[in-house]
Formats: sequence, structure tokens, C-alpha cells
Amino acid sequence: MRNSACRMMLSLVLAFAPLVFAAGKAEHVVLIVWDGMRPDFITEQNTPALHQLAKDGVLFSNHHSVYCTSTEVNGTAIATGAYPEHSGIIANRLYLPAIDPLEPVDTQKPEVVRKGDDVSGGHYLLRPTLAEILRATGKSAVIAGSKQVALLHYRLPRPDEPGGDVTLFAGETLPPSLGARLQQSLGPFPAEVRKSSSRPNEPRDEWTTRALTGPLWSGPIPACSLLWLSEPDFSQHAAGPGSRKALAAIRSSDRKLAAVLAELKRRGLRDKTDVFVVSDHGFSTVERSVDVCQTLAKAGFPAYRQFKSAPKAGDVLVVGAGGSILFYIIGHQAETTRRLVDFLEQQDFAGVLFTKEPMGGAFTLDDAHINSANAPDLVLSMRWSAGEGNADAPGLQISDGNSKPGQGNHGSLSRFDVNNILIGAGPDLKSGYTDTMPSGNTDLAPTILWLLGVNPEASMDGRVLTEALTIDGPLAGQPSTRTLERTCTGEHFVWRQYLQVSRVNQTAYLDEGNGSVERR
Repeated sequence: MRNSACRMMLSLVLAFAPLVFAAGKAEHVVLIVWDGMRPDFITEQNTPALHQLAKDGVLFSNHHSVYCTSTEVNGTAIATGAYPEHSGIIANRLYLPAIDPLEPVDTQKPEVVRKGDDVSGGHYLLRPTLAEILRATGKSAVIAGSKQVALLHYRLPRPDEPGGDVTLFAGETLPPSLGARLQQSLGPFPAEVRKSSSRPNEPRDEWTTRALTGPLWSGPIPACSLLWLSEPDFSQHAAGPGSRKALAAIRSSDRKLAAVLAELKRRGLRDKTDVFVVSDHGFSTVERSVDVCQTLAKAGFPAYRQFKSAPKAGDVLVVGAGGSILFYIIGHQAETTRRLVDFLEQQDFAGVLFTKEPMGGAFTLDDAHINSANAPDLVLSMRWSAGEGNADAPGLQISDGNSKPGQGNHGSLSRFDVNNILIGAGPDLKSGYTDTMPSGNTDLAPTILWLLGVNPEASMDGRVLTEALTIDGPLAGQPSTRTLERTCTGEHFVWRQYLQVSRVNQTAYLDEGNGSVERR
């Protein structure tokens, strides 16, 4: 009891102690995202550059994606250091009636981002991003991504001026005029490789990497640079993790890392730069797919993927996210939500259920940190198992939509989706160190700001990864892990689900969650 009380007191002290921000030794931070990279594919053969970086620096072996384990959600978490409930982006596609009253919107599309800012007075994202915070303190940032998600990191309009901050996203730029200059130097942004091709999406990643290390770094390298690669996510969706195409994609991303490190060395800046390589989420192999909307419609629910006219109270909008599904019930009818929960608890594809309002047999959206202002009434994480896919890669998932068995997907609370990579090396990071403490994508922004000596005005949900640093930082308390459980007993079934949560100080990490139904 005494030890427990001491730990609680230490946690409170750590949570509310004032922080003194002092910059680390590095003058620059470079963050590289390998979209969809799993930690079990880091090998000397597959990833020689990344493998060496881990030996030179810190391997974060207990790193976490935030839920939903998808790209835009985690891109925003990396950018803001905030849980999805505090950033406002809880899935790749959301129902935001102020933007589109009839169908879900893609949260990374430029037109959606612009309209979102228009209707919210500039608060499409509810928290400032790392790049915005740095810019406000006079430090520079450059964002370069093969995918549109890069726009979420620094979406604000800006003047076209020499040495100004730049956002490059899928070949487009802010400021817009920069795009023509990049094409003059590098040629047009390549077309996306056909998913049926045996080749990875390397041309787009190569073009974007050359843009960063060439024209975008033509002057002094900024305080912070982000490079977001489309691989191995692109190839794993098409052919599944561990497939020949996926391994080729991983080797492609490793070559891009090597190119960035070589450019830093050429400029004499490698020992003045902290380099982080992270993935937004992990990956699973699709065991089978289910059209959940169609399943609900057959069961008598007024379920739709999109509305053809103004929806009626009780209509259910089903928004698929691969390994998860969001259910928006028009009018927020509690009776419809209860019927939907009762139905889903009896389905063999259901993993974990979260409801906006407390309801028997389900966790709440708050438990998953996804209870944003525009959150749905119900979220389902699909069931998963540790079985092996076609390429002997563990982690099978039942997926919503039309993915074929053997292809790849993510978005669920499977530990194979949640557990992603983080490796860091540089003058402010320990050498040859494996960090086994829980860490997560929300920790990147506060850690980078700490290294650059910047104190954000708004608090962040993530923590500074002090245990991995060679400089002083906020103390990290002992980690804890607990398992939440919910059970619901029906006339002919028993539904059970669990959610495992780790915590360091006040930062929570979802480890995994799943459920099962027992007939009787």
C-alpha cells in the first residue's frame, strides 16, 4: 500500500512539475516516416541502414500507434502530440456534416482540410502542430511527403519567400508556386505504381526524397524536417506483410533513409542532427473480409455507406476503416445504439466495441481516447488473431470492405497493428540502447520540441522520452499495465472483450484489445 501511494504521489509530481526547456546538442532534427512498417521486419538483410541506425542509437521496442491505427490519425498524433480525441482526427474518414452532410470525408484531402478550416475558423485540427509551434518561435520546418497526410503537419497558407517554410504533399506544395520550381528541377511527380505490379511505389518516394535533400535543403537545413514515405504501406496493402513485394518496398524505404543520412554526412551535419525513423502503424494480413454495412442492412438496420438525401433520425452511417468501423446514428438514438451493440456482440467478426455513452458490454470512446466533438455513437475494432498469413508473417485480421485474403490491412486493436517502429540516433540519444518502456507516436512532438529547446504553449498528451536521451528531461515514472474487461450475457450467448492499457506518468498507450462470443 505504501509503495502504491508513493508511486501515485510521484506520478502527480511528474504531471504538474514545471518544465524547464533547454535545447539538446543537436542543431537539427530529421523525422522519417516509413508508412506501415512493422518492427519484426527490421533485419540486417532487409534494412541495413535502419538496422545500423538502431545499433548506433536507440531502439524503442515497446512503441505504440494510437487508435484507430491508421495513417491520418497517427500522422496527426505525431504532428500534435495529442490523442485523437484532442486533435479531432479519430479516423481516416469521418462524417463531418458541416463539410459534407451526405457522406464521409477523407480527412487528408486538401479540399476537405481547407473547408474544415473555413467552417471552424482555422481549427480543423484542434491542437497546433510541431511545425506550427516551431514557426511561432522563429524556427524553421520543412515537410515533404509522398502522401497527402503530410499536409496535416503544416497546412497553413504562407508567403512565397526565400528560406520560407515548405510543405510538399503528394507532389503539391505550399506555397503553391514552389511546385513548378520543383518540377523544373526534378521532373513531374511520378504516377502511382499499379497495385497489381510486382514493383513497390518507389518512384514517388524517390522523387520526394530527392526534393527534400536537394531543392528543399538547398539553403541551411531547417531546425526540423519531415520525410513521409508511402512504403511499405502501399505494397503491404496489395500483397500482405512479408510478401516479396512488401520486402522490396521495405528495402526501398531503407535506401531513402540511407540517402538522407548520406546527405547529412556530406554536409558535415550528421553529428549535429538527431534522426528519428517511425512508422504510423503496424500491419496485419487479411484473413477474410466482411461487408458490415450489408450485414446490418440484412438484419433490418437502416444502414448506409452514404446518404442520397438528407438522413432521417435512426439512420446508421457506416464508415469503414479497414480494421475498424465507425457508426454514426442520426439523432444519437440510444435505443438504436443498444440494438446495434446487441447485434454486433453476437457476430464472429467483432473484436472490441466502444460507445459514446456508457453501455453494458462495451467500453466508452473515452477509454480509447477517441471521444472527439464529432465522434460517432459506436466504434468497432474487428477481431484478430496471432495466426500466420501467406508469407508466414504473424497477425491475421478480419477486415471491413473488399480486401482479399492474403492482402494487408490495419486500423484495428490487434497488437500487430498497434506495435510500430521507432528508432532514434544522434548526439542527444543514447548509443546501443534498447528502450523497453512504453512509448508512442504522441511522444514524438514533445520529445522533438524538448531537443530543440521549445516550450509549447498548449500541453501535450505525449511525454518526453527522457530515458532514451543523453540530456536531462522530465522524469519518467515506472510504467504500469492493466487490463479492462467487459462482459454481456444474452439469452443464447456470452460476449467478452478486453482492452490492455499501459501508462507512463499521465500518458496512456493502448497495447491491444479483442473480443469473442460464446454460444450457449
